[in-house]
Amino acid sequence: MSSVEHYENFPVASILMPKRLRKPVAAIYHFARAADDIADEGGLSNEERLGQLDEFRAELKRIETSETPLTPLFQNLAAAVHSHQLPMQPFYDLLDAFSQDVVKKRYASFAELLDYCRRSANPVGNLLLHLYDEATPVNIAYSDAICTSLQLINFWQDVAKDYAIGRIYLPQHELAQYGVNEDHIAQGIGDDAWRKLMQFQVDRARAMMISGKPLGSILTGRIGLEMRMIISGGLRILDKLENAQYDMFRHRPILKPLDWVIMLGKSAPF
Repeated sequence: MSSVEHYENFPVASILMPKRLRKPVAAIYHFARAADDIADEGGLSNEERLGQLDEFRAELKRIETSETPLTPLFQNLAAAVHSHQLPMQPFYDLLDAFSQDVVKKRYASFAELLDYCRRSANPVGNLLLHLYDEATPVNIAYSDAICTSLQLINFWQDVAKDYAIGRIYLPQHELAQYGVNEDHIAQGIGDDAWRKLMQFQVDRARAMMISGKPLGSILTGRIGLEMRMIISGGLRILDKLENAQYDMFRHRPILKPLDWVIMLGKSAPF
């Protein structure tokens, strides 16, 4: 799934994370990263990748039926699930997204891409809200907007990287609408057509992120600050894409130490 830099936007046991939640968050993260690696890394065949992901589903089923999982990774996950009464569907959704990555390399429409994000990104926010005891319908809707936006931001940041492993997440309909084709990505062509397409993508991702911003004020204390930092980080990457005139081929935006200082300064309650 563009690997999400192994979930680089995932707040894994950060200094802001309450100590009591670091183990369950790490267990969720290690599950997601291991499944992502199956889909993306190494020289496995598609059949082997899908088979290994099915083994992960069998381990989830053991957790669901209160059997002891076979591997330490899932034993740790079982402890988190049972201690915090986490829902199981988000874990299955993540596996569905990773399995889709093995076989699906293009997206016809934005609706198709949103459906993928619903399973590849939104489950993480859903699980964190359950850990925080904040999983209300309103909070989940805000979280979904933030998580989908983060996934889109990662896609636009990593257009070239994804193309190198055969994937294009830009909707095919929108490529055609803006007069862009796959040669733009293959050759790193940042012409006017490309810039207009990417401006549209960046504007849409930003609007989606902003629509989820209230969650940063609803969540309090260190968890709220963590959420506001995540939101600020996503918006900062979008600003960097704009400043690079959408030439992520030569100027892939990343967050540097100064960016974190600026983000912290912008992370007072909204």
